[in-house]
Amino acid sequence: MKMYCITLKDEHFDKIKKFGYIPVGLGKNIRNKNFSTDSIGENISEKNPYYGEYTFHYWLWKNEIKKLNKDWIGFCQYRKFWSLKNSDRKYHNFDHLREDIITYIPKEYDNYESILGEPININQFKLSKLIKKNFFKIFSNPSLLFNKNRNIKFHFDFMHGEGNLDKAISLLDNNDKSDFDYFVNSEVSFNPHNMFICRSNKVLEKYYNSIFPWLKRCEKKFGFELEGYGLKRIYGFLAERYMSFWFKKYTKYKTLPILFKDISDLN
Repeated sequence: MKMYCITLKDEHFDKIKKFGYIPVGLGKNIRNKNFSTDSIGENISEKNPYYGEYTFHYWLWKNEIKKLNKDWIGFCQYRKFWSLKNSDRKYHNFDHLREDIITYIPKEYDNYESILGEPININQFKLSKLIKKNFFKIFSNPSLLFNKNRNIKFHFDFMHGEGNLDKAISLLDNNDKSDFDYFVNSEVSFNPHNMFICRSNKVLEKYYNSIFPWLKRCEKKFGFELEGYGLKRIYGFLAERYMSFWFKKYTKYKTLPILFKDISDLN
């Protein structure tokens, strides 16, 4: 298994290496030249504030994808990790976290082509969080809080600009346009955090060949003069919803739990 762990902080390099993962450093705060990064070769590293971790995926697509072996290839983040089991454990020690995160993919997963994080249900989001994120929108239209049709599209419109998802869907290839539209209008959950694991580089390359041309077309629609976290990182948020759809449509997939712990807090 080859697991890339993405971080924005220089001091995480040694901790990530201790997991047996490949440290990926993104952003202007990375000084350690031993990190894998998105800023060499053919890249779009300057778009990181808008794409998030997908600037690294782009780099991998353009520079390394053919070199990867056919074993499992996965992605996690410095505060989100894969596990084989759900856990309520409070991690105060680095070694305790290392005990619970995955270092291999069990043999029973060999018949699957991809692994996604366990889905989150939009209807389980706390109203207080929605209000905090969009106070003025709710203040002008309180009926939004009582909308019972809280599907993926409702949530995206609410958090990342009304109508933006429809505009992006209109730019998809015909193979996916109607299917993705149906997915976001009918599903109430999606697999979050832009985390996934692929059985081979062929599966990964097929995904990249699909998503990046679409995001490039979206750039012409939305541009980069975007304000606020929910809009500025719209390409990363679009990728998150499309990722959930694509792997379900094109691969035989399994889900795994994701553990939440910032390794900055651990000794």
